[in-house]
Amino acid sequence: MDNQTTTARTALKWGLITGIALVVYSIILYTFNQTTNGALSLIIYGILIGGLIVGMREYRTNNGGYMTYGEGMSLGALLSAVAGLLSSAFTVFYTQVIDPGFQERLVGQVRDQMEEQGKLSDEQIDQAIEWMQKFQSPGLQFMFGLFGTILIGVVLSLIIAAFIRRNKTNPFE
Repeated sequence: MDNQTTTARTALKWGLITGIALVVYSIILYTFNQTTNGALSLIIYGILIGGLIVGMREYRTNNGGYMTYGEGMSLGALLSAVAGLLSSAFTVFYTQVIDPGFQERLVGQVRDQMEEQGKLSDEQIDQAIEWMQKFQSPGLQFMFGLFGTILIGVVLSLIIAAFIRRNKTNPFE
């Protein structure tokens, strides 16, 4: 049993790798001013899904080809927490230290998108922007990023672990 890997060790390893990948992708989005591009933002989910799949498969391989559903869920939750911690910390660092004017530009982009859609009145747009600005403090930004990543990671882990799990036929081995 000493040579078996633990879910925590695998989750930390792949959580760090996934978190770094999310940070690198965020840098690319910030560099090309594409943070409000919905299609490109979906790639973030792909990175998280990839990290979860590779992490669970590595754990299963290193565990004699077996992984229970619960092990997959715990691995996925911890992996998502580590990745969310890294990416949320970077986002706060970027918006507060590297580019403090980012939030103002983001509000302008969102306002322009709302006006282009033409579905809301100017008063409704102003109210939506006001609410958006209330949630732009560094603490709230970090908490929403962290808990959002964990929540999404747990939901994805529910699905992925169901496909990757492989239970032992004899539970007494």
